[in-house]
Amino acid sequence: MLMDKRIGMNACQKFGELLSELENCDEDVQKQKIEEMIGAMDDMDREELNSVLMKELFNKINKMMEEEKISIGNSILLLKSVGYCRVLKYLYSTRFDESLLRERFEKMINDENEKKKEEKDEKLLDDLCECFLLLHENISREFASICARYLLKVALKREESDDIQSEVEMALLTLSKIDFEVNVEKELYLKEIKEIIKYQKEHHNLTRLAYQSAWQFFLHRLVSDGSLEEEIENELDFVKEATRELEELSNGVDWKKKEKTKKEKENIFVIERWCDAINKLIDVERSLNVEEYIKLIRCLVALCRAARGNEQEIMEGCMNAFQFMSFSETVGVGVFLKEGVVDLVSEEMKGQTWKDFSVSYCLRFFERLSNGLKRKTDYEDKEKERKETKRRMFEKMEEEGYEGFITSAYEIIPFMNESYFSHLPFLIEDYVVNL
Repeated sequence: MLMDKRIGMNACQKFGELLSELENCDEDVQKQKIEEMIGAMDDMDREELNSVLMKELFNKINKMMEEEKISIGNSILLLKSVGYCRVLKYLYSTRFDESLLRERFEKMINDENEKKKEEKDEKLLDDLCECFLLLHENISREFASICARYLLKVALKREESDDIQSEVEMALLTLSKIDFEVNVEKELYLKEIKEIIKYQKEHHNLTRLAYQSAWQFFLHRLVSDGSLEEEIENELDFVKEATRELEELSNGVDWKKKEKTKKEKENIFVIERWCDAINKLIDVERSLNVEEYIKLIRCLVALCRAARGNEQEIMEGCMNAFQFMSFSETVGVGVFLKEGVVDLVSEEMKGQTWKDFSVSYCLRFFERLSNGLKRKTDYEDKEKERKETKRRMFEKMEEEGYEGFITSAYEIIPFMNESYFSHLPFLIEDYVVNL
C-alpha cells in the first residue's frame, strides 16, 4: 500500500515521503526505507539533490537521533550515502555546516576520540568521520587530523572481498574531501599514503575511484607543502600513472552514445577527478619531466576529441590543463604544435557560441604561448629553435584566421560573465604571434 502511494512521484517527492515515514517504524523497516531513499538520490540530478539536502533535513535527523527514533547505524547509513551522492554529483552546500547535526557529530567524534585506546569503538569513529567529512564543506585542521588518522587505517586494509574494497574506497574518497587549504601534519599521512599507492601499482587491489582518491588527497597536501614534489613525481610517477589510468578509463566509455551505462558514468566521474588532480599538480609544479608530460598531452588531446560534444566538464578540464602547462618553459610551444594541442584549441574556439567559459581557457592558452615565444635565450641552438617555432606558429595562426576570432571574442566579452575574463589582458596583440 505504501509503495502504491509513491507510484508516479518523482525522485525528490519519493525521498521526502520516505523521510516523513522514517520515525514511525522499527529498525528493519527503517533500513529498508533508507535503501529506497538512497535509490531516489541516485536518480536525482545535482539541482534536485540540492533541493532536498536542506538544513531542515539535517536538523530533522538530529532530532530523530536525540529522541532515539533512529538508530545510530541507520543514521550513519543514510548520512554516509547522502555524502557519497554529494561528492559524485559535485554538489557544494553548507547546509550541514549550519545544522545542529554538525554540532552533534563534532561532539560524538571528540568524545569517542578522547576515550582510552581499549575503550574506543574505532568502527564507529570511522563511520562518524566519513559522514562528517563527506557532508562538511569548511573542514577544520583539528577534525581533518583526527579523521585522517582513523581513515588511513581503513584505507590500508588489503583483503580483496567486495565489502572490504567498499570500505577502502569510501575511506579514500572521504580523505580526498580534505581540501588543499587544510594543512594536515605530514607525519599523520605520508608513510601510509605512499604505501597505499605503491601497493596499488604492484597489486592493483583498489577500485579506480579509490586509487584516484588516494592521489587526490596527496596532491591537496602538495599545494601547502612543496617538499612533496619529489615523492609525487619521481618516487611515485604521478604523471605516468595518471596517463595510464586516463587511457584505460577512456577505453571503457562509448563516447558516441548519449545514454551511458552506470559503469561508463562511473568512469567519466573518475576521469573528471583525474583532470582536476592533473591541474592541481601542474599549477604547483614547474619542473616537468618532458617525456612523461608529452605522453600525458597526447592522452589529453585524444580524450578531448573523444569527449567533445557530450562531456563538457572533461573538455574544460583538459583545456585548463593545457593552459597551466603553457606556463612551463620546459614543455615548449613546439610540443603543443607537434602534439596537436594548438589545432585542438583553435577548433574549440571556432566551435564556441561565445557563451561557454572555456573560451577564456582558449584565450589564456594562446596568450601564454605568445608570451613564451617572445622570451629570447642566449643559447644559440635554443634561440634558433624558438625562431623556427615562432614562424610555424605565425603561419598556423594566419592559416586558421585566428586573429579574427580574437577580435570577435573581444566584441562579445563585455557582455559575458566578468569572472571568467577579468584576469585576461585587453590588448589583442597579447594573443597573437608577430614576426
